[in-house]
Amino acid sequence: MPGQNLSRDEAHERAELLTVDGYDVVLDVRSAIDEPGDNAGEQPTDPRTFRSVTTIRFRTARAGASTFADLLAPSVTSVTLNGQALDPAVVFDGTRVALNDLPEGENVLVVDAQCAYSRTGEGMHRFVDPEDGEVYLYTQYEPADARRVFANFEQPDLKAPFRFEVTAPEAWTVWSNGSEESRDGGVWRFAETKPISTYITAVVAGPYHYVTDSYSRTFDDGTTLDIPLGALCRKGLARHFDADDIFLVTKQGLDFFHDNFDYPYPFGKYDQAFVPEYNLGAMENPGCVTFREEYIFRGKVTQASYESRANVILHEMAHMWFGDLVTMQWWDDLWLKESFADFMGVFAMVESTRFEDGWITFANNRKSWAYRADQLPSTHPITADIRDLEDAKLNFDGITYAKGASVLKQLVAYAGRDAFLEGARRYFKKHAYGNTQLGDLLSVLAETSGRDMVTWSRSWLQTAGVNSLTPVVTYDAADRITELAVLQEAVESHPELRPHRVAVGLYRRRSNGDLVRYARAEVDVAGARTVVGALAGAERPELILVNDDDLTYCKVRFDEASLDTLRTHLGAITDPLARALCWSALWNLTRDGLMPARDFISLVLDFSGQESDIGVLQMLHAWTQTALVHYAAPAWREEGSRALAEGALRELRIAAAGSEHQLAWARFFAAVADSDADFQLLSSLLGASARIDGLEVDQELRWAFLSPLAAHGVADESVINAELARDDTASGKRHHVRCLASRPSAAVKAQAWAAVVESDTLSNALVEATITGFEQSSQRELLAPYTARYFEAIERVWAERSIQIGMAVVKGLFPALQDDEPTLAATDAWLEAHADAAPALRRLVLEARDDLARALRAQACDAGAGGRF
Repeated sequence: MPGQNLSRDEAHERAELLTVDGYDVVLDVRSAIDEPGDNAGEQPTDPRTFRSVTTIRFRTARAGASTFADLLAPSVTSVTLNGQALDPAVVFDGTRVALNDLPEGENVLVVDAQCAYSRTGEGMHRFVDPEDGEVYLYTQYEPADARRVFANFEQPDLKAPFRFEVTAPEAWTVWSNGSEESRDGGVWRFAETKPISTYITAVVAGPYHYVTDSYSRTFDDGTTLDIPLGALCRKGLARHFDADDIFLVTKQGLDFFHDNFDYPYPFGKYDQAFVPEYNLGAMENPGCVTFREEYIFRGKVTQASYESRANVILHEMAHMWFGDLVTMQWWDDLWLKESFADFMGVFAMVESTRFEDGWITFANNRKSWAYRADQLPSTHPITADIRDLEDAKLNFDGITYAKGASVLKQLVAYAGRDAFLEGARRYFKKHAYGNTQLGDLLSVLAETSGRDMVTWSRSWLQTAGVNSLTPVVTYDAADRITELAVLQEAVESHPELRPHRVAVGLYRRRSNGDLVRYARAEVDVAGARTVVGALAGAERPELILVNDDDLTYCKVRFDEASLDTLRTHLGAITDPLARALCWSALWNLTRDGLMPARDFISLVLDFSGQESDIGVLQMLHAWTQTALVHYAAPAWREEGSRALAEGALRELRIAAAGSEHQLAWARFFAAVADSDADFQLLSSLLGASARIDGLEVDQELRWAFLSPLAAHGVADESVINAELARDDTASGKRHHVRCLASRPSAAVKAQAWAAVVESDTLSNALVEATITGFEQSSQRELLAPYTARYFEAIERVWAERSIQIGMAVVKGLFPALQDDEPTLAATDAWLEAHADAAPALRRLVLEARDDLARALRAQACDAGAGGRF
C-alpha cells in the first residue's frame, strides 16, 4: 500500500517542519460486540470497524509547507484542517492524510475515521474467548501501528501529550495510559499524559479481571510518591492469576529504580495487563504495560518461568525511563531503550528480587540469542542503519536486545558501576520528555567515567560481529605456567578486534573430585594477542576459562587440555556460572561445526542430570533438540534419537519426586519420544493407567504429552478433540490447532498450508500454532513437496499480509527440515531471481539460508566423527 512504509528521510523532514502540541483521541468500540461473526469460523465479508475521531494540535515552522498524517483505515468519514472541510477521497489514500499549503504557526486537524479491529496483534486487537464468548480488546503499536487506531504523526520524535476518551459496552472496564478522570455510563475519559511517542500509547478494554495494590516511596527531601498499581487478565485466567507475586516484583523493581535513577516514576499509575494472542513478550506503554498472557501459568512450571516473568516485568519497568521518559529520535537508536532495558531488567532482578542467579540465565540463554544473530548475514552494529519501518520491525532482534545488553555489561566493567549509573541519572534529567541519539548518552558517560567513550563506542556499538577468545599456554618443567596469552580472532566479514575487559580463571580438581577455581586474573584484552602476566607461575590447571564471570561479549574457546577436562568432568564444576559458560562455549563450538553434534549430545547425556540450575537445564534440552534435528548427520539421527529418549526417561525416573527437575525431564522426554514404548508410556500417563511418583500431569503437561502422540499418528483427531473438550479454553484451542496440524497425513498438511498461506482468516496466535504443528522433524518426507510451494508463495504473502503475519509465514515455513544441497540451491535461486524483492523479505530468506548452510556444515562435521558416541 503506497506510503505505508515510512522512511527515515520522510520522518526527518516532517520533524523539522512540525511541533505537536497535543492529541485528543475519541474511540467508540461498542461495535466490538454488537455484530455477528463471533462464532468460530464465521467471518464477516468486510472488516469489523470502530469509530475513531482524532484532533491534533500542531505548529508548522514555515508557511506553504506540505506534509501528511498517518492513518491505516478502511474508510475516512471526514477531514477538517483549521476549520475547513477537506474531501477524504482527495486527501486520504488509505495510509496517509495529505496536509497541503499549511500556514505557519498553529494548526488543528480533525480526522473522523472507521478503523479496523485486528486479528494479527497489530493495532486494536479483538479477541473472542472460546470459553465464555467474552470479547477482549487491547492495542499494540510498536513500531508504527498506532495509525491503525487513530490518525497521527507516527514517528518517535514527534512526542505530545494525549487525552483519550473511549466509549465501550457499559459492562466493560477501560484502561489507558492516563488515570481515569471520569466515567459516564460507557464513556471513559482519561487524564492527559506527559509528552510521549505515539507507539507507546495504549487502550485496553473488556470484562477483564482486575486486581489493585499500591506503592509508596518517601524521598530524602520528605516528599512522597504514591503509585496506584493494577494487574489484569481475562476472566477465564483469574483462577490462575498470581497477582501478589506480580505486585511483589513490581514493588521491588520500583524500589531499585528509585534507589539508582534519582528520578521519580513520572507517569502516575502503573497498570500491567496480561492479554491474549500477544505477539511480543511485553510492551512498555507508560501507565498501562501489556504482557502476553502466557506469563500467567495454568499449570506447574519451573522457577525459570517465574524468573523469566520477573525479568520481563523489570525490563518493561526500566523502559519507563529508558524509552518512555527519554526516547530515541529514530529507530537507528532503538538500542538506547532496548539494550538498556534488557541489561537493567537483569541488573534489577539480581539485586532486588529472589532471582539472584539471573546473570547465569543471561549468560546461558539471552546471550545465545545474541551470538546467533551476530553471525547471520543480516548482523548489524548495535546502532543500526534503519532506513524505514520495515527495517525497524526486523531490528527487534538479538543484536539490539541481548548483544546490546551484553555490551552494556562490558561497559559497566569498563567504566565502573557508579559512573554508569550517574551517567544514567544525568541523562534522564537533561533529556526528560525529549528525544536523543547516540552522542547524547556517550557525552554524559564520558563526563562521569572519564573514559574515552568515542573509541569504545566505535568498537562496540558501531561495528558488527562477535570475537572469539582462545587461551594459549606454555608450561615449564615444574608444571607451572610460563606464559598464558589470550588470542582474539574475528571473521573476515567483520574483522574488528575490540577491547575486552575479561577475567581468566584457572580450575583444577580437589581430592573430592570438585572442579574449582584456584586462580583468577582480570586483564584488558586488546589486539590479536594479550599476555595475562598475573597468571605466570601458577600451577598447571585442568581447565582455563576465558571470560570467567562473563564480563565481556565473546565466543569462548578452549585449549585441548581444557576440552579433555570438560569431556570427563564438566559436571564437577561447582560454580554454576562457570558451568553455564562452559556449556554455552561448547554449544557455540557445535553450532560452528567445530564439535560433532553427537559429542555435544553425549555431554548432555553424561552431565545434564547433575545440573542444579533449572534454567540452564532447560536451555540444554532446547539446544540438544536443535543438535539432533539440524546438526547431527542424517545417518546418525535414529541412533541419537533413541539415545536421547532413553536418557531423558532415565533422568525422569530418578529425578526427585515433585521437583522442577522432574517436570523439566518429563517435558523433554515427551519432546524426544520416538518409539512405541515411549508412546505407550505417554498414553498411559495421560490415561492415568501409569504414574511416576510426584509427577502431576496437569492440563498443560497433558498437551505436552499429547503433542508427540499426534505427530507420530498415535493419537487421531477424535483423541485430540476429546482433549479440547477437557480444556475448551483459549490456550486449549491453540494446543488443539497445533496438534491437529502435526498429524502425519498429506491431507492434513495440505489443509494446514492452505489455512496459513492461502487464507487470511486465522488470528496471529492460530497462525503460529498451525505453523508449529505443520513443521515436524519426524515428517521430512511428507513436507518435501512444500519447498517449491514456499518459494512460489512468499513474495505474494509478504505483499498481501501484515508484516507480523508475513514474518511468521516466511520464517516459520522455510523448508529448514529439507536440509540438503538442493534446498540450499533453491534458496539461492530465489534470492538471485528476486533481487528487487522487499529488503525485509530478502533479509528473512537470507537468514534462513544461513541457518541451513550452518546446519549442513555441522552435519558434515558430525559425519566425520564416524561411529563415535
